Amino acid sequence: MSHTTELEKRIQRIEDLEAIKNLHRTYIYHVNAQEWDDVLDCITEDGTVDLALHGSHTGSAELAELFKVKVAKVNEKWNGGHFVTQPVITVDGDKASGFWMLYIIVFDAETVVGPTLRWIQGRHDCEYVKQDGRWKIKYVKFSRPWPEPPKG
Repeated sequence: MSHTTELEKRIQRIEDLEAIKNLHRTYIYHVNAQEWDDVLDCITEDGTVDLALHGSHTGSAELAELFKVKVAKVNEKWNGGHFVTQPVITVDGDKASGFWMLYIIVFDAETVVGPTLRWIQGRHDCEYVKQDGRWKIKYVKFSRPWPEPPKG
């Protein structure tokens, strides 16, 4: 293999990695902005989203229901936001996998003691695919609590 070919492959992996990071941050931005059609555009048509609170949903119709109805309803009660950090991603051609730490800040105005602010920590486990030159989320699972408490 020529040096140029190897260098081109390394550059492509770096570009793919940065595109995946941008995709995932964009997905979270749209969740925070409650821009559900844009959220869905980040996910493949046959993609799966598994949220701790709402379970696993696969395909465009189920995902539209998940975000536009279920997640939207939760957002009405808990005004807050999400952010992701510490991505660990492995790119293999037109597929990639990895995980992120996800933090959610929740403002709950309806508590016995008055408004409260709290943090939720979890983990996003993900699979990505490149379709027509664009990276999309194929699978994302939000796990919480993370790490899981010791058993026993």
